[in-house]
Order: sequence, then C-alpha cells, then structure tokens
Amino acid sequence: MTTNYDCIIIGGGPAGATAATLLAKHGRSVLVLERYAFPRHHVGESLMPQTYWTFKRLGVLDKLRQSDFVTKESVQFVTASGKESAPFYFTDRDPNEWSKTWQVRRDEFDKMMLDNAEANGASVIHGANAREVIMDGERATGVRAMIDGKTREFTAKVVIDASGQSGLLSRQLGLREPDQKLKNASFYAHYRNCEMEEGRNAGATIIMHTRDRNGWFWWIPLKQKDRLVSVGVVAPPSYLCTGRGDDPAMTLDEEIGNCPGLQSRLAKAERIGKVYVTADFSYRSRRMAGDGWVLIGDAFGFLDPVYSSGVMLAMKGGEYAADAIHKALTDGDTSGARLGAFGQRFVAAMQTIRQLVYAFYNEDFSIGQFVRENPKYGDHIVRILIGDVFNSEVGAVFDVMGQRIELPGPIELEEGIIA
Repeated sequence: MTTNYDCIIIGGGPAGATAATLLAKHGRSVLVLERYAFPRHHVGESLMPQTYWTFKRLGVLDKLRQSDFVTKESVQFVTASGKESAPFYFTDRDPNEWSKTWQVRRDEFDKMMLDNAEANGASVIHGANAREVIMDGERATGVRAMIDGKTREFTAKVVIDASGQSGLLSRQLGLREPDQKLKNASFYAHYRNCEMEEGRNAGATIIMHTRDRNGWFWWIPLKQKDRLVSVGVVAPPSYLCTGRGDDPAMTLDEEIGNCPGLQSRLAKAERIGKVYVTADFSYRSRRMAGDGWVLIGDAFGFLDPVYSSGVMLAMKGGEYAADAIHKALTDGDTSGARLGAFGQRFVAAMQTIRQLVYAFYNEDFSIGQFVRENPKYGDHIVRILIGDVFNSEVGAVFDVMGQRIELPGPIELEEGIIA
C-alpha cells in the first residue's frame, strides 16, 4: 500500500468526503482515514439549499434526485404556546431547483458522499483510528493511525483534519475555544407514523419552543413512506441533564410533554431505535490552518444546530480547502498562509449565521416580529436560512438588529480579527 500522499484526510464525513472528491478531481493523490465502517449513525439530518452548488461540483445531484430523501423547501417556527408562524419558503424568493434541498438519513447520505470520493479516485481506509498528526516542528508531515491493531504511519504534503467534534489536531495543538453563550446538549430519536404535513411544507424543518422556553425541539421529516421524523430537544445541560436520572428516553418524553407544538404531531407516533445524547457545545478553533495542515468541518468549529448549518459549512469548508490545497501544491508553497487563504471568507459566513443564532436565543426578541417591522430585511433572513452567507450583503440586517439586542463580537483567529 502507498504510504505517501499529496493529502491525507482524517475523517470521511461530509467535510472530508467533499475535500477528498475535489482533490482527487484535481488529480491529487488522496487518502481518507475513516474510523468507522459506513453506514453509521450520525446527527445532523437537515441540509441548507446552498449545498446545491457544492453537490453540483461533486457530481452527486442525480443521486440525490433519485433518492427517497425528503425534499425540503421551507423552515417554520412554533412558539412556546403552540402558535405556528407562516413558513419561510425558500422558493418564494427564487423559484428554481437550487432553492430546494433535502432532509437526509446521515447513515445513507454520508456513505453516498464517501463512496463518491472513492469513485473519483480517493483511497479510503475504514477502521483507521487516527491517533496523532505527525509534526516536524510546526509543520504537519503525516498521520499515525491504528489499523487492525497495528500502528501505521502515512506521510503527506498536507494533512486535513476532518475528524468531527473529536477534533484530533485542534486538541493536539490546543486550539479549541468554547462559545460561552451557546452551551447546549441534545436528546433525540426517530419516530414513525408521525402526523406529517402535505404540500410544500411537508418536508419543512420545524423549530418548536418548549412551554417554559427552557429549550426547543427540531422536527426533521426523513421518510415519507413510514412518516419517519427526527425529533430532538436542545437545552442547556444544567437544565436537560441535571436531576433527571439515567434514562435519556424518560428525559426526552418529559420534554415532549412540555412542547405544545409536538402534541398533535406525535399523538399516534412510536419511537424506533435508541435515544441519542450529544453535547452541542458550540466552539471553534483559534486557527484554521498552519504549515502543512488545515481544519475543516466540526474539527474546526461547531455552531449551534438551530438553523441546520453544520453540513453546509462542512461541505463549503471542504470545497475551499481542496481548492486552496491544490493551488498551494501547484505553487510548491504549503505554508499556513497559503492553505488558510479562504479563512476570512469562511469565518465571516460562519459569523453571519452565529449572529442569527444569538438572536434566536434572546428571549426578548422575535425574528418574525423584527421582519414585520423591518420588511426590507425579510429577504436577508431568508437568504441566511438558505445558507447564502458567503457574501457581504446579508450581514446588513445585523446593523439594524444590533440596535435592539446584544449580538456576538467578531470571530477572532490568531491571524487577526475576521468577521
């Protein structure tokens, strides 16, 4: 087996698979070290429409169209009393194919993405537990991994850490910083025979507040045939995990009973499979790249899941990283400055979504009321919900919103203030 590559990617999720596919398309030798056998369960089933353009580059649009994934073209909000907002229809502002997206079973979706990377020429090793990025001073030169009980070393000109929330390299280098105001956990499961809507809003992501506003639920339709829906509660660990006992199913049931928006939707439903618990502690790394290495996806940062931005940001980071690495290898300069050249644009987009997340968690603020009072900014909000944030336009809404509520300061990287 070859042990020397242009690029080694730790992790074969959406970020790693995207980078692997595009680097292979550029003609680069790529190795993906994936810890698990696919398919495997993963949280984060809802996509943003802006993923369309990356899917097009990857060549997977036809596979998505032919799949049984539920089509998503709207987001809806439900208040603590159960009052439903009008849906935010993405296609109302731009009635084209790219304004719709999909709700996906991540086991199926992630396998499709990684299979596509392999089909385009990337090498993939499943069951490879990356233990350490090999460093020569401050430069990454390879990866040490456990495979079939044996330690193996692979070398590369560039290492991408796409290892998800485990964040192998960011932890190794001590780069991770928590977002102190977005500390949450989630309990979630899949439910069958749910009361699903018809028509354009059938595949909507629905965000529902609990009665006391201590938390909120997501509602993500996954399969029309079985009326299968992903349902999860998000709240601070101090509320969700304290004094609850050891049965996560009981905690989830208690919170469902505390959410008026869910009562009719789950009246005849049954839970299938286990209840999962995850820590959605928002964080980011102080750097995105260094000499011979890049962080993408959750390995770089995780943003609260309320607007389902995770997969879109992961894929876009993978796309930017692949292009930057290809150019850096062509020029023979794999310095951190070259590999992280996309960093300013990326974290500015992340910051745009982060500001809307802060607005969501402000109990004295209503995004719907804000739009009614400032209708010219309604399009800005919809564009953010679509994921159209890699521009300098939609952020103008926060100049006005920031006069009413406290919004987060800029994202700071060691290379400078970026936002």
